[in-house]
Amino acid sequence: MASKEIKAIDFFCSGGGMSYGLSQGGINVLGGIDINSECEATYTANIKDAIYVCKDVFELREEDLDTYFAIEKNDDNMVFVGCSPCQYWSIIQTDKTKSARSKNLLQEFERFVSYYRPGYVLVENVPGILRKSEESGFDAFVDHLEKMDYAVHFEVVNMNEYGVPQARKRLSLVANRVLGKTIFPKKIKGRPTVKDAIKNMPIIREGKQDNSPFFHSCAGLSEKNKLRLKNTKKNGGSWTDWAQVDGLQRQSYKGSGFRDNYGRMSWDKPAPTITTRFYSISNGRFGHPTQTRAISIREGARLQSFPDTFVFEVSSMAQAAQIIGNAVPPRYAQCLAKAIIEASCNE
Repeated sequence: MASKEIKAIDFFCSGGGMSYGLSQGGINVLGGIDINSECEATYTANIKDAIYVCKDVFELREEDLDTYFAIEKNDDNMVFVGCSPCQYWSIIQTDKTKSARSKNLLQEFERFVSYYRPGYVLVENVPGILRKSEESGFDAFVDHLEKMDYAVHFEVVNMNEYGVPQARKRLSLVANRVLGKTIFPKKIKGRPTVKDAIKNMPIIREGKQDNSPFFHSCAGLSEKNKLRLKNTKKNGGSWTDWAQVDGLQRQSYKGSGFRDNYGRMSWDKPAPTITTRFYSISNGRFGHPTQTRAISIREGARLQSFPDTFVFEVSSMAQAAQIIGNAVPPRYAQCLAKAIIEASCNE
């Protein structure tokens, strides 16, 4: 059967990780919607011919999508993507006050799905949204999809099994109302590691500022943190290597999100989950395997499976790291696109 043009609109698109991967997988991404104006330049620079709608989804009306994207209801070849910000449902023990408003974004996304009834629906979020499925609205969302005759499959996936050099676990949902059966991306052979992603990167010193589009910049270190890293065993060492060294002891942290602080990555393992603070060694196992520094912005991007051609149009490392850490890894998005296209062609 001839290939159909599958189109997509990416809600909560941030800098475009999902959009980029879908487009590389053969889906025509019409555009993205996000409240963050700082993401627009990066999105439009990398997702060619796509429209960036900088709007608060709470204030966006359903019919507005037709104005922006000229779409129709009940389009069997349309994909709606809803990867809403997930900090509120994360297991990391942080103050949830700032992210509290985002906890209801799934219900807002549901408004647009109900109104347009696209052929396909994709959702990616932290596993915490499933662990608290009633409170998060996930149960109600799935129930609503099924009542609209969508075939729904969801599971917690490890992105490393789909070609991403990172042990990133996420809830992934794929729903469709056109095939009469569920679909889901296939795992790939091999498990990429940190070495596969960043071994060939140029050696740099801590605090290096790279003003080129390659963005191989890394944060500076205090003298104490330099000593901590120098006393951390290469290729996977942790803060326990210097826990008894006078003057280097760290403060006691509470919560599961802080066990790996100041640790180094291991060459032959996937990276830990790349967060929005991956450029800081005090925020996780983000130390370079052998060099005395945190991983760079480009290294973080590679570990999230962004290609080197993806440019970050930002004014700071913090902004770039936020886009990278919040992204759906493009390689996983490409697997999603492949699953949809193959299934639609075999319909």
